[in-house]
Amino acid sequence: MGNILQHLTTLDYAIVVAYIVILLFLGIQASLKNRKRGDGETLFLGDRSLKWPSIGFNMWGTNVGPSMLVAFAGVGFSTGIVAVNFDWYAFLFLMLLALVFAPRYLAAKVSTMPEFMGQRYGESTRTILAWYALIKIQISWLSLGLYAGGTLVRQILGIPMWESVIVLVAFAGLFTYMGGLTAIAKVNVFQMLLLIGVSIMLTVLGVKRAGGLSYVYNHVPGHFWNLFHPASDPNYPLYAIMLGYPVAAVAFFCTDQSMVQSVLGAKNLEQGQLGVNFIGWLKILSLPLFIFTGILCRIIFPDLKDENLAYMTMVTNLFPAGLNGLVIVVLIAVLVGTIGSSLNSLSTVFTMDIYAERINKQATNKQLISVGRLSIIVGCILSVGVAIALDSIKGLKFFDVFQSILGFIAPPLSVVFLLTVFWKRTTRSAVNTILSAGSAFSLIVGILYLWVFPKDVYHFWPHYLMLSFYVFAFLLIVGILFSLLDRNPKVYVASVQDEKDMPQTSSKVKIAWVLLTIVMIGLYIIFNGH
Repeated sequence: MGNILQHLTTLDYAIVVAYIVILLFLGIQASLKNRKRGDGETLFLGDRSLKWPSIGFNMWGTNVGPSMLVAFAGVGFSTGIVAVNFDWYAFLFLMLLALVFAPRYLAAKVSTMPEFMGQRYGESTRTILAWYALIKIQISWLSLGLYAGGTLVRQILGIPMWESVIVLVAFAGLFTYMGGLTAIAKVNVFQMLLLIGVSIMLTVLGVKRAGGLSYVYNHVPGHFWNLFHPASDPNYPLYAIMLGYPVAAVAFFCTDQSMVQSVLGAKNLEQGQLGVNFIGWLKILSLPLFIFTGILCRIIFPDLKDENLAYMTMVTNLFPAGLNGLVIVVLIAVLVGTIGSSLNSLSTVFTMDIYAERINKQATNKQLISVGRLSIIVGCILSVGVAIALDSIKGLKFFDVFQSILGFIAPPLSVVFLLTVFWKRTTRSAVNTILSAGSAFSLIVGILYLWVFPKDVYHFWPHYLMLSFYVFAFLLIVGILFSLLDRNPKVYVASVQDEKDMPQTSSKVKIAWVLLTIVMIGLYIIFNGH
């Protein structure tokens, strides 16, 4: 593959230094603004003033971490476009967030998901969900994002994983510590535009090097262009994606603090719903910008032995001197976007749901901000250890490591949020049982699958997506039974005032979602039958 450092020029170094200086400047500027206001809501929720472009770009920036660049290119190299289902199929669950969950979140005027559930079922539910949310953010966002970023830095610099992740988390943590959500949201708009520009450039150079689109289309297996693979496909059978992916998608897009926090910071419901719609459009770009890079690599470098090197192989060999600095900048950008948003969510949940509710109910804004920043530091330290542990997982592709871990964390969250919104008979005992005992069960299954009895040695396991679905179905049945058998049921009953406070979806939002639905159906028709 070669080493990108060998291709760097003075201009490349200047671009990287200038970008880092700009990021730090924005962080310091936001920090001074927060200090002047002395308002914790500015640090955590951007003063609830975010408009739809910032919301969309910030959610996409949180979602498009280093894993997207490495994992999507790798799976594109080995299997084609099938993995784009994990982005395109998401539009249904983004719509669920925008039209069903967001109105309830904003009407409740909450800062966190645990606070929302606490309003419905009490402080015990809020506390249990807060701790589980912290674990989820720590593992699925911070550690996985850091692991992917460390993998890229290791490829670029050739240094050990532990050194890579320490450097990365220190930089992303410093930026978040200073600026909070306001700085992250502002810089993510610029960073995502930069990512799109650099990725388009790489795709164009790759198509030219490969011999044109027609040549690429005809020189990979036909099934590479199908979103639906038959049940006989051991990697991505259609039934596993259709049944297993929604479990993670509901938890990821509708209940995850890191994703939903941008919506909670919206100026109003319409801006929040349009922002969620916007990320649905942005996700269409995953095919041409990320997965297609891996397919091009298969044509240009067919002898590549490690599919995880597909992205950096393309970058190192296709970008001319003077542009490699932009690539390093993009890697920094996606890392800061993902890690920064995750750290901000971690500090929000701990500060608002644990510290302010359980430790110091009379805390001042200054104390809340101090505790939030301290939790950022602790989160950085813990994520380094977990990222190093993830590096030891064997028997799964880079992409599948991410999806399987999310699949084992997600079932309890998907069950309780779907039940509480769609079934009025859901009781507090059922919710608390699923969030406590159900979460322990789901996580134990994941640990057994990934570390104790790894799939590459023990072949009795079903597909990890189906395993996630089975856990979800089991917990759903348990939740329903606990609710029905509860002799002293405590359920959430919305008051008349709550119903009046529920904001209504505008016609503009409805039109935006109808248009996106039509486009997505068209894409699924086009990319099948090859």
